[in-house]
Amino acid sequence: MKRKSAVNRVLLALTGIVLLGSGILILAGGFDVYRRWELTPPTGWPMTAPDEVLLDAADRNSWTDQGWWWPVVIAVLVIVVLLALWWLLTQLRRTHPGQIPVGGPPAVDGVELRERALSDALAADARQQPGVHKARARMDGSAKHPEAHLDLTLASDGEPGSVLQTLGDGPLERARRSTGQTRLPATVRLRVTPHKAHRAD
Repeated sequence: MKRKSAVNRVLLALTGIVLLGSGILILAGGFDVYRRWELTPPTGWPMTAPDEVLLDAADRNSWTDQGWWWPVVIAVLVIVVLLALWWLLTQLRRTHPGQIPVGGPPAVDGVELRERALSDALAADARQQPGVHKARARMDGSAKHPEAHLDLTLASDGEPGSVLQTLGDGPLERARRSTGQTRLPATVRLRVTPHKAHRAD
């Protein structure tokens, strides 16, 4: 999950940089920025005036008479299309369990628990534990291997160690048993209830 998010951010950042740079380059030439601001672009810099184009006829036709040109172009386009399809399919792939089979293993045929219902039940159970002020939960992973993510806000008298121990022995264990999972990995984020500073006289 984290690796997928990191790859998405890198790809989006690179795409954004390329598109932004290309747009600035075209706008600078289209609005005649180089002449107006008396700037000297590098030698061979494309699109330096409104009447210029990115690729003139000579540039477009310089390689077309080479035997290797079209196979290379087609191969590059195929690779780009395949990479784009792979990225799109990874985005569409379900990252939440959806319907979680109940019972077992093996699970009871046809009996399933909605991901949202399990998240709400887990959060409600966690809120009842000593030292917990607020609790939110969500499920990730697949239907066969769900993962719990909890966001807990500790009460003013809550101790992280005891809260985590109670959470593992109580709500998480009950959620694991209710779904028939052999294990239920969990990630817990702890917060502290904000409070005003007390003045000592």
